[in-house]
Amino acid sequence: MSFGLPHSTEVNRPLPKKHLFAKFGLKAAQRGRFDADISRLVISHEITSRSVPALATVDIQAIYVVTVLLKRKDFDLRNIELLTKLIPQRMVIALMLDEQVQFAIFHERLFFTSWLPASEANLPLNGLSLDDVWQSFVTTIGKIDIKDGNTLSEQITLNDQQEKLRKQVVILENKIRKEKQPRRKLELHQLIIKLKSEL
Repeated sequence: MSFGLPHSTEVNRPLPKKHLFAKFGLKAAQRGRFDADISRLVISHEITSRSVPALATVDIQAIYVVTVLLKRKDFDLRNIELLTKLIPQRMVIALMLDEQVQFAIFHERLFFTSWLPASEANLPLNGLSLDDVWQSFVTTIGKIDIKDGNTLSEQITLNDQQEKLRKQVVILENKIRKEKQPRRKLELHQLIIKLKSEL
């Protein structure tokens, strides 16, 4: 799979699971979980200023695309989190199953796209540097809209805080519907207004 990336970035280097298990001394339970979900790992692309000369190097030296061939769609999230810890590189994980692809990326936390037909799974190289490309990958995969001059990390933190507030509002709205005491209903209503003002 090229994912719309230049041919010059293709490396297609297998990443044997046994090598990962041995190198990082994974426990039997971790190995079993990993084996249950993942059939094969391949470093499919290496994006550098050598493989794409038009891209400048600022802080980031390389971005890797690791293709993960899955055995099932309802995989254990811990396996993907573990993969991001075992390979401490900037990488996009392309999860593949039955001619479908789901991209995952770790920046502050793990983000996923929805499942896409393999023919539509593209990773456009947006920007003039590897740092720009990485930010573009994170914002696209994580559906992040950077606002008010925030950095990418600041926007992720802000989005996470707002998501928590939205969940609190839903919980309180459910409580209001069940609450019988008018005074308590009013207190909950005022709290909801306060939380919504912070969104």
